[in-house]
Order: sequence, then structure tokens, then C-alpha cells
Amino acid sequence: MFCCLRTCLNGNVHKPSVSVSRVKEPDIHLDSLHMGPDVILLSNYIRITGRGGALATAPLVQSKSYFEVKIQQGGNWSVGLATRKTDLSRKQGGTDCESWCLCSDNITRHNNEECEPVRKEQISPNSSLLNESTAPGLIGIEDLNEDLLLTTGSLEGLDNKLTNGHFHDSPTIADEGDVIGVSFNHIELNFYVNGKNLEVPFRNIKGNTLYPVIYVGNGAILDIILENFLYPIPGFERIMLEQSLL
Repeated sequence: MFCCLRTCLNGNVHKPSVSVSRVKEPDIHLDSLHMGPDVILLSNYIRITGRGGALATAPLVQSKSYFEVKIQQGGNWSVGLATRKTDLSRKQGGTDCESWCLCSDNITRHNNEECEPVRKEQISPNSSLLNESTAPGLIGIEDLNEDLLLTTGSLEGLDNKLTNGHFHDSPTIADEGDVIGVSFNHIELNFYVNGKNLEVPFRNIKGNTLYPVIYVGNGAILDIILENFLYPIPGFERIMLEQSLL
């Protein structure tokens, strides 16, 4: 009798359901199945660090696509487009015929060729040399890096390197906190820094299916931005999944 009662009670006892809340992954993000062996993806596959490259999970199939990449920490980086045949074990993009990239040393690269350097006047005005407490166009001596003085030889040697407070021979076109924009309309691939077109386009890109790609090295940490852009480009939209285009 007690066994029967126990069985009946056990059958009617409802265990409280435990709900586990999970952060929803974005529809499109960096692809853990298509990344270099030494790459680390963080923040729901939006942030990349380590050494090597990673593709996004969706290709650029619409007529005008745009995405952004924010530099969280400096280092070596490359941003652009690539096919799934590119070598993602390298820390620099554009070193094979399957990738087209803007690199942190101010050069655009494809097929291991330096295609076009970023012109000096297109360098981002958000230079780390500028002290926010100084007047626009002025640089305080205390803000100058010792290596900078060594390379110029003297303070007078800075004159031909500074224009409106900007150091144009900076080793990188963008600093921490800057945003690299990438637009593609299947005719031109263009790059932007904080919304300003660098005027170094790739044209007539031939690739079966192209994906956003980011390469990192030497401590670089970058975030891919696929919606809610900081510097939207008129006429270009976020990357959409193929079924959403129907």
C-alpha cells in the first residue's frame, strides 16, 4: 500500500522548471568554422584577437553592402573581403589572390601586391598625438613620443610632418577607437576611416562568393559592426542573409 502511495505521489509531483537565459547570437557574425588556428573570437563572435584571419558567416550578395570594424586595441590588422579559399592562418590580408584588404600600414593589398597607399591627406584626423586639452591644430611638447623626435631629428623637423595638427607619416592609418568602414557594390570596394573615404578602391573584383574578413596580429583587437553603424554610408545597407532578400 505504501509502495503504491509513493508511486502515485511521485507521479504527481512536478519539478519546478529551470529557465536558462542565453544571450542570442547575432544573425551574422565572425565564423568560428572559417578562421585561422590561432584566432580567438569573443563577445558572441563579434570580437577578434590572436593571430590570423576570420570570415563572416554571410557573404555579400545584395547590390550595395556595408559593414564597419572598430579598433579596440592597436597592432597589425587587415580589413576587407575574401573568399573561403583565402589563407586565414596569416596575420595580414591581401597576401593571396583570394583577399582584398586595407592594412594597418596604410597599404591596400591583393595577391601579395601593394596596390595603392593611402594618401597622406586621407589619414584619420583622430591622431593619438593630439591632446584633447590643447587648442585645435596645436600639439603640446609633452604629448610627443620620444620615438617621433628621434625620427625627425629635432623639433624643427616636425614642420614638414605636421599639417593642421596631424602627423601624416603615422605608422597606421587609424588609432584605437577609430572605425574602418567597408562598402561594396560589386563594382568597387571602398574603405573609410570615421566616415571619410580613403579613395583607394579595388575595382573589378573577381570572386565567386565574397565575405567580410578581418586579420589580426601583434595584439590587435577588433570588433566587427554589422548593424547600427557609427558612420553609415548613404545608399549602402547592412549585410543581409540570402533568404531575407527574397
